[in-house]
Amino acid sequence: MIDKAKVKELVDQWLDGKDYFLTDLTVTPDNCITVEIDHADGVWIDDCVQLSRHIEENLSRDEEDYELEVGSAGLGQPFKVLRQWQNHVGKQVEILASDGRKLKGILREADAEHVLLATRQKVQVEGRKRPVMQDVDVSLPMAEVKSGRYIIDFK
Repeated sequence: MIDKAKVKELVDQWLDGKDYFLTDLTVTPDNCITVEIDHADGVWIDDCVQLSRHIEENLSRDEEDYELEVGSAGLGQPFKVLRQWQNHVGKQVEILASDGRKLKGILREADAEHVLLATRQKVQVEGRKRPVMQDVDVSLPMAEVKSGRYIIDFK
């Protein structure tokens, strides 16, 4: 079986000095290698090809046969690493909390400890009979975030 650490080392070599970052790497027992990268401005197919070639040049098919797939983190797919959260600050996201709540709003902050989301909620205002819609900041510990993803808006 191909060593995952060896593949990660090759990916890290290629990423060195670039604004790309690794979001996922898997190596199955039957040597199917999947590498997923991301970039704040999106991923170009030419860069996926370059990374694929870099890996292929440094792995020997004579020693072990393998299948290699290099791609980008899918738009609208759940975030897998902190840097994806940070790249989407200021954008519309959806968060699934570990207690089952779904929250949608503008991501204001994201770090290893927590996320801060501005959501639109009905709030009872003193002196008014009916609640009004207002932006309310919701802070969640990252440990309570089951998943999060960018919301694609075609408006």
